[in-house]
Amino acid sequence: MFSKSCNYAIKACIFIARHSLEEKKIGFVDISKEIDSPQAFTAKILQVVVRAGIVDSVKGVKGGFYIPKKRISTTFLVQIVEAIDGDAVFHGCGIGLTQCSEEHPCPVHDKFKSIRNNLAHMLETTNLEELALGIKSGETFLKH
Repeated sequence: MFSKSCNYAIKACIFIARHSLEEKKIGFVDISKEIDSPQAFTAKILQVVVRAGIVDSVKGVKGGFYIPKKRISTTFLVQIVEAIDGDAVFHGCGIGLTQCSEEHPCPVHDKFKSIRNNLAHMLETTNLEELALGIKSGETFLKH
């Protein structure tokens, strides 16, 4: 459903948020290892989420990536998805047609519309804090 870049970005942001809850910064090499992403690819993804204002970074010996603690609970998955993949997942056709609408629907239009609406709702209401707390407690995982 999401691009590989978006999947990595979501995992990276959750991992960063988990460490940010303890007011720790994390380097991109550690992020890359945790989310099983090539380092160069991870660096590019992190640049995008920093530019989007989702994650902050500090250079230097005590540097790394972090999310200010007060912002973790107000950062929602939809922000990451839109920063990486845009809004196509919220408007796109279920079978990839360029023209699909209520007036000219594809064969799966009505069924996919409800799935797309449910996905949008989940992304708009799921924040990084709840996901990071799941990782921290061991209830959820970023790796298999």
